[in-house]
Amino acid sequence: MIRALWTSATGMQAQQTNLDVISNNIANVNTVGFKKSRANFEDLIYQNLRDPGVMSSTETRVPTGMQVGLGVKLSDISKTFSQGSLMKTDRPLDIAIQGKGFFRIELPGGGEAYTRAGNFQIDDQGYIVTAEGYRLSPNIQITAPETLISINISENGNVYAVRNEGGVQTTEELGQINLYNFINPPGLQAIGQNLFKQTDASGQPIEGVPNTDGFGKLAQGFLEASNVNIVEEMVNLIVAQRAYEMNSKGITTADEMLRTVSTLKS
Repeated sequence: MIRALWTSATGMQAQQTNLDVISNNIANVNTVGFKKSRANFEDLIYQNLRDPGVMSSTETRVPTGMQVGLGVKLSDISKTFSQGSLMKTDRPLDIAIQGKGFFRIELPGGGEAYTRAGNFQIDDQGYIVTAEGYRLSPNIQITAPETLISINISENGNVYAVRNEGGVQTTEELGQINLYNFINPPGLQAIGQNLFKQTDASGQPIEGVPNTDGFGKLAQGFLEASNVNIVEEMVNLIVAQRAYEMNSKGITTADEMLRTVSTLKS
């Protein structure tokens, strides 16, 4: 009975973490480029009351042992990098990735991060930046805005500026947007602001041109929505709630049994 109290407590703690993960998924259902997380669990050690295969007599062995599990623990919280649906915006600096790959972003003070969110803007110096003002890498600068008619971005990441210079329409190539992939994307570390950092678990970034060598292609005027399935998350929420309740019932039942034992003498 004492064992049951602690076993049920581990189950309640696990479901609290599961609820935290599910709640974060639901909170980010409208976050551009967001990738949902999943809490994974594993059972704890077992107390062996009898080992399997021990001799029950001089000629026979028991076919099974007796083990009592001691609960559950969180093993990891992993990101799911499945494709989110595309939303049409018609905004020239909204870029969605269809397939594998990340945009690379320069962080303030040095360092790099990666993102699937393509809701870019232009800063005061003409560079393409994120909503936080972090520059897209490689840097692409748009100059002479007074002559600019439009910005065109191909599926392969080529960026062009269409200009009107003295009544003549010209096209200028501004640069190339490359994509970066990882051997193990779930090994990336989420740092907020739709950004991920490389870790030893993710491996080194692999650079490539969009729409080639297995990299996704770019879609100008679209954004990749969160890959959170709200119906699935609501079901997970209900399952987590019921699992928490059942574990609490385990504690209540063990407590009632202990109370019964404590009143035997009286």
